[in-house]
Amino acid sequence: MRVRVKTVQRRIWALVLVPLLALLAVWTFTAVLTVSEAFSASGSASVAERLTGPAEEAIAALQRERRSAVVYLADPRRADALAALDESRSETDASLRRLWRAVDGEDGLTGAADSRLTTLRRTLGELDRLRGQTDSNTIPLSGALDAYSDLTAAALRFRAALPPAADAGDQRHSSAIAGLAQAREYISQEDALVAGVLGTGRSTDTERRALTELIARREAVYAQAVPDLPLEDRQAHESFWDSGTARILAEAEQQVISATGTLPSDRWEQSTFDVLEGTGVLFADADGRLDDRLDSSHTPLVLRAVLAGGLGVALVAGAAWFTLRGGRSLARDLTDLAREARDAAEVRLPGVTRRLEAGEHVDVETEAPRLEYGDDEFGQIGRALNTLQREATSAAVERSYTRRGVSEVFVNLARRNQVLLHRQLQLLEAMEQRSQDSEARVDLVRLDHLSTRMRRHAEGLVILSGAAPARQWRKPEHLTEVVRAAVDEIEDFERVEIRRLPPFVVAGGAVADLIQLIAELLENATVFSPPHTAVQVSGERVPHGVTLEIHDRGLGMTAEALREANQRLSEITEFQLSDTDRIGLFVVARLAERHHIRVALRESPYGGTTAVTLIPGELLSEAAEPPPVRERLIPARERPALLDGPVDGPVELTASVGANSRTGDGAAGRAAAGEHTAEHTSEHPADHDAERAVPRDPADPGRPRSAPVLV
Repeated sequence: MRVRVKTVQRRIWALVLVPLLALLAVWTFTAVLTVSEAFSASGSASVAERLTGPAEEAIAALQRERRSAVVYLADPRRADALAALDESRSETDASLRRLWRAVDGEDGLTGAADSRLTTLRRTLGELDRLRGQTDSNTIPLSGALDAYSDLTAAALRFRAALPPAADAGDQRHSSAIAGLAQAREYISQEDALVAGVLGTGRSTDTERRALTELIARREAVYAQAVPDLPLEDRQAHESFWDSGTARILAEAEQQVISATGTLPSDRWEQSTFDVLEGTGVLFADADGRLDDRLDSSHTPLVLRAVLAGGLGVALVAGAAWFTLRGGRSLARDLTDLAREARDAAEVRLPGVTRRLEAGEHVDVETEAPRLEYGDDEFGQIGRALNTLQREATSAAVERSYTRRGVSEVFVNLARRNQVLLHRQLQLLEAMEQRSQDSEARVDLVRLDHLSTRMRRHAEGLVILSGAAPARQWRKPEHLTEVVRAAVDEIEDFERVEIRRLPPFVVAGGAVADLIQLIAELLENATVFSPPHTAVQVSGERVPHGVTLEIHDRGLGMTAEALREANQRLSEITEFQLSDTDRIGLFVVARLAERHHIRVALRESPYGGTTAVTLIPGELLSEAAEPPPVRERLIPARERPALLDGPVDGPVELTASVGANSRTGDGAAGRAAAGEHTAEHTSEHPADHDAERAVPRDPADPGRPRSAPVLV
């Protein structure tokens, strides 16, 4: 199954930690096994060392009690036999108590030693019954000998299981030591058997066969055990059995077996005592060498435990330090690269872009310095990132300079056009005043209107280029006059209906921009609505200023289009050359942002779109007097109405709107020439209260003014 991680840094740590944890697990497993084996061997050796002495004392006491019991059964009338039996029993009880105390204080017995200890406890439980039979003389001599031999055999098996064997050599040596102990047991059994025979004063064939069998078992055990002993022990045993002490015992054994003559009991006792003492010394020497060998065999276990524990810890710690340091180094390099990439993409390059947009000078070497990296793969990535950053910064600077140059070209061309258009307007006004031909005057008015619109488009180009427009207003103007001037700057001005507006005066510094803003909104309303419908302009006082609402009766906009248009109006973004279909929105947004005017689009109650413009109160003041009343030169029914009330439904115009020039200009020209104009068939009453939407020149009420006076 694929492990899902989110970052490269986590992947690195996964690659580092997984092998490290696996190594730690393997080391832990090995160390536990090795250390536990060393502790187990050391514990077993310690237990064997503490229990071997009490076990050998118990075996020797049982052997002595056996001889005393057999001697007592051979002649119960002997007083010294009973005293010797009681004394040996006391020694046996004392040695068994020491053994049980030693065994009860140890918890380290396992395996064969533990099972043989259980057998020894169960076998020694018959000791009291055997003693009772001996005291009551209800057990034969051979039966007592066999019963006590069973007790010593259980003790010998427990003793043989105590020394722990580390390897096969140690196992053979330990088995040889157990064989020596068994051989001494056979000598002790011979001693007890012969002591009983000597006590009765006679020997039977059964007893002689038993003695012969014990001698054969002893020799067989020696023949099997001695070759497994170390050389020194083998030579010591061979020398002992070739010595006079062993020959004396052998002669006594042959004398008992052959039943030739009478064997003194003291001679037998002395010979067996000497042999048991000699073999005991050899047994102790061989057992000591076994202990030394076992101790030396424990040294590799301890050494392995130390190496697995100490050196293993050092190796694991070193591997952990190396891997963690390497992983931290990789993670740090990746983090540094990620931070530098994020800083370049989210901080430096956007900052350069903002500074370029603000017109500041940007040095590529300062904003995208050449950072030094190593020669590894991370260094290659860093150098590539450095190159990308420098190229992106250079491209942004070049693009800014190019855009700035294009904007300057546009501004330069627009300024020149403005100058020429302003001179053209002055020339047209002069020609209008001198002209006496009505038809020529109509054409001049049309040219005046077209020039006004051309000047507005040139100013829009200046605004899009980020420069300030050249027109500035001298003094405050009535809001109604501002709206009329805006209507005068669009093509289909005849379709605009202006409701009565609140009596406010607009600050002079905002008049030109507000005229431009309202004209752009009116232009959109007339372009995106059917030519036979009217566009209404209404105003209302609100707590924060005045709202102007422009209603058209077009098909409207989709919710997505409205959202996008309102976003462009509320967010001042850099103008893109690909957005040529929404130039007016960019112009409106720039003008609104300059004077903190809020513009929003929404669905119109007439089915089209409503543009709501909130003019803040800082730009307005109460009008001291109403706006001037313009002279009416043509019948009211032929002009767009300035309505006092709401309009129900669209207003239909029978005359061709596009055929006429501006309502004021064309009508005035035709009126001066005496031409007959088409009648307006609006069904609204109160035409006699209507007023021209286009402002007129106060100096010449008979001539419509094509645009507000600018400086």
